[in-house]
Amino acid sequence: MFESLSSKLEKAFKTLKGQGKISEINVAETVKEIRKALIDADVNYKIAKQFTDTVKEKALGQNVLTSVTPGQLLTKIVNDELTLLLGGKTEEINLVGSPAVILMAGLQGSGKTTHSAKLANYIKKKGRTVMMSACDVYRPAAIEQLKVLGEQIGVPVYFEEGNNNPVSIAQNALKAAKDQGASVLIVDTAGRLSVDEEMMAEIGNIKNAINPNEILFVVDSMTGQDAVNTAKAFNDVLDFSGVILTKLDGDTRGGAALSIKSVVNKPIKFVGMGEKMEALDQFHPDRMSQRILGMGDIVSLVERAQQVFDEEEADRIQKKLLKDQFTFEDFYTQIQQIKKMGNIKDLMAMIPGVGKAMKDIDISDDAFKGIEAIINSMTPGERKTPDIINGSRRKRIANGSGTDIQQVNQLLKQFEEMRKMMKTFSKMGGGGMPKGLMPKMPFGR
Repeated sequence: MFESLSSKLEKAFKTLKGQGKISEINVAETVKEIRKALIDADVNYKIAKQFTDTVKEKALGQNVLTSVTPGQLLTKIVNDELTLLLGGKTEEINLVGSPAVILMAGLQGSGKTTHSAKLANYIKKKGRTVMMSACDVYRPAAIEQLKVLGEQIGVPVYFEEGNNNPVSIAQNALKAAKDQGASVLIVDTAGRLSVDEEMMAEIGNIKNAINPNEILFVVDSMTGQDAVNTAKAFNDVLDFSGVILTKLDGDTRGGAALSIKSVVNKPIKFVGMGEKMEALDQFHPDRMSQRILGMGDIVSLVERAQQVFDEEEADRIQKKLLKDQFTFEDFYTQIQQIKKMGNIKDLMAMIPGVGKAMKDIDISDDAFKGIEAIINSMTPGERKTPDIINGSRRKRIANGSGTDIQQVNQLLKQFEEMRKMMKTFSKMGGGGMPKGLMPKMPFGR
């Protein structure tokens, strides 16, 4: 995410490396590189110029303390200004009302239906009862897609076969949500291949009929300035309340994220960070700025872990560790939970200092594939009691998993070392799987 922008900003700050003080010349050189980095990231030229003019003005107005280098000072100024450019503060979703109504809008292919379900899943995990309504009566299989996603996350979907009037469907869904005691109703609407009057009139009629708390515009961040232009066209007609940026994990430039708030003056409220239903994060401008500048984002990493690892499971694992009963079945379960947290390389980038070190290393989402294959090739008895795995069993496991005996031996050795270290860590008051104790993953293919 934003790899290109991050590396170019890092290069810009190197201009000040070794400089003893801030001067008009070295600041001008650095700011020029920052402006170039922003424009290369597909940020609107006017926004990039205004941003760098502000950075330059603030930098030249500062006296560098003896304990702070010019590079550190400029990094802080850029961090503060990036935070403002991204929105300044975290904007909460408005869920006041019974039910609170959220209307989803966007172009066809932006991920609107998928993110309706992701948002429903996110809100449900906050302890709310959620219902979704399928009001896209045009796209083939749109209703069926929402029904499948609803079943996947355990959220009911209101739909009407044979009714081609999305306004009446939305009204009836609101009534059904009230009758069934749902605290939140998410209304998925139809998209089009481009902005047109008919589309805007229809979603405007739905808006007037159900009076939503929130109108969220869903847009693909990888389309850069096109995303910003589309957002402006929608906002001019619809006056939406916030933005969901999708595919942010695949966006190496960041133009949409950095420009959209300035252009439409509406906050980014959520970002899609992958394909899984859990891959939706609340947007925090300050944390995103820190990640762009290579400072990491430990808070978001911990929050994402808390969403996946429940306390009961953590307590169960800790008790098993203390009794030296941690098995391959437990390990397999923890792998599945880690995978739910999102892209592995993106997770590593949240750790301060690690993002830069990992930028040229390709980590596949299938990094656990070989480990899972070996564990799945074990019998239930072998997973529970690894000590019984002798030479002939290792050969069978290797054949069954498509690996070799050396890889099986390596995993068994690493698992035993990890189990001992986790037991020690657990006795010290920790729980779950601490950092650095995951076995190496040589099997990803």
